[in-house]
Amino acid sequence: MYNANRPSKADLPSTGHLLKSTGVAAVTASALLITVVLPAEYGVDPTRIGSVFGLTEMGRIKQQLAKEAEADAAADAAAVDAAPAASAAASAPAIAQAQTSGPNAAPPAAPTVVAPGAVRTDETILTLQPDQGAEIKLVMEEGATARFTWTSSGGKINFDTHADRPGVSYHAYGKGSSPREEGVLTAAFTGSHGWFWRNRTGQPVTITLKTEGAYTEIKRVV
Repeated sequence: MYNANRPSKADLPSTGHLLKSTGVAAVTASALLITVVLPAEYGVDPTRIGSVFGLTEMGRIKQQLAKEAEADAAADAAAVDAAPAASAAASAPAIAQAQTSGPNAAPPAAPTVVAPGAVRTDETILTLQPDQGAEIKLVMEEGATARFTWTSSGGKINFDTHADRPGVSYHAYGKGSSPREEGVLTAAFTGSHGWFWRNRTGQPVTITLKTEGAYTEIKRVV
């Protein structure tokens, strides 16, 4: 009963037919790898077909951004490792001063701090030489927002929008290549949030960044 629909040997594909089908599949996969995957993902274009469809440039940008992200993460990790030592060194004189102060000593002046919910507006202008990078960060509380617009005077420029804090060296918001970007940056956590740009145009480029929102500080990191 169970062998009623069993195919005959004549209905089964021959060994030669299977080998031929496998060969065709392998050739097709290899062709796609060379003409599509390598250009689009790695910027490698041995056939020049990827350049015709713009895949090679996309792959090169991906590789550049990946290398820059790794370098940024390594630098941030080194800064995080150095922070405890710097904090301890900075706190030592303060402790000594507190111990030697008498009962009649004047209290220290309170530092000026911008309220976390306060709104400020800034315009930052950067000029990048070919292959030069720069990074601007906003110090923001978790959940705070800042509206931004940045433009490049020289066409498309590589950018990486991300954040960091002690213990988190890199938190991605988005990356790509563009002559202009605008939007609202919402802080995923309390820390530094902003943009890294790299000029790959071959000519000097001026970047104008306009920001408005609830951040306490704007600083150039690189």
